[in-house]
Amino acid sequence: MYLHFVGSEKKSWVGLYVALGAVWGASFIFIKLGLEFLTPIGVAFGRVSMGALTLVFWARLKKIKLPKEKRIWLHLWVISLLLNVIPGVLFAVAETEVTSILAGIINAVTPLMTLLAIMIIFREEKPKNYQVFGLLLGFIGVLTVLGAWQGLGDNPIGAVLALLLAVACYGFSFPYARKFVLPKKLQPEALAAVQVSAGALTLLPFFLIDGVAKDGYRPGPVLAMIALGVFGSGFAYIWNFKIMEAAGSAVASTVTYVTPVVAVILGIIFLGENIFWYEPVGAAIVLLGAAIGQQRIRIFNRS
Repeated sequence: MYLHFVGSEKKSWVGLYVALGAVWGASFIFIKLGLEFLTPIGVAFGRVSMGALTLVFWARLKKIKLPKEKRIWLHLWVISLLLNVIPGVLFAVAETEVTSILAGIINAVTPLMTLLAIMIIFREEKPKNYQVFGLLLGFIGVLTVLGAWQGLGDNPIGAVLALLLAVACYGFSFPYARKFVLPKKLQPEALAAVQVSAGALTLLPFFLIDGVAKDGYRPGPVLAMIALGVFGSGFAYIWNFKIMEAAGSAVASTVTYVTPVVAVILGIIFLGENIFWYEPVGAAIVLLGAAIGQQRIRIFNRS
């Protein structure tokens, strides 16, 4: 039973956390490769459609019933917009103009966006001093990542805004799921299958209009899209729901502490992308701001 999982295997979320960070960290290079033959909409649809097939097949294999309540489907559709549809398109759009490394580093802003969402929309009390300080420090980190003192360099403002909007969607999705979906105590496999399927159905008409960039399918990019779909938008969401259930939405959102490291390493090794000194420095400042905002590092005696 699912309640048995929560009670007796709660510690297992750490392994899932690491796996999730690695898979989502690799997703940025997969997106870059997928853009070789797909449009940004095509990349977004490709990953969620294969993810949906994977999750539905897995649910049937495990004999897990999908939720029937319309309200749950509506909430999961909203989550699919925040986690799959909008960010899926925006990240792909941005990566037509920026490196996968920058996309992976900007993704580290997700914990700050989660904190912002909790403070503004889902809060039950006034923001604390450490939360405000963490957000301000994170904002300085973002400016550092972008090298704001020299403009944005080779990074178009539209691509940067697309990345920030995408991570804002990610950040708001975690507390939304925690408030409206997880209290139902449904199995993670069922939640993930409905969420990703809803995203695929939403993107399908757009894919049919403008999904394929060119009729050239090299094995590498095709395999990258399969991995992105099966793992990045498939099993990863099962792991994500399990982590949120076991450790909370704030902890789940910090998986982005792992993804920038993976994205940087893979971008350098496989794509030969360059990294500037201020990008990892800015990422460290962002993560420090997130840690302070979530009180993982305490600098205030009183809140």
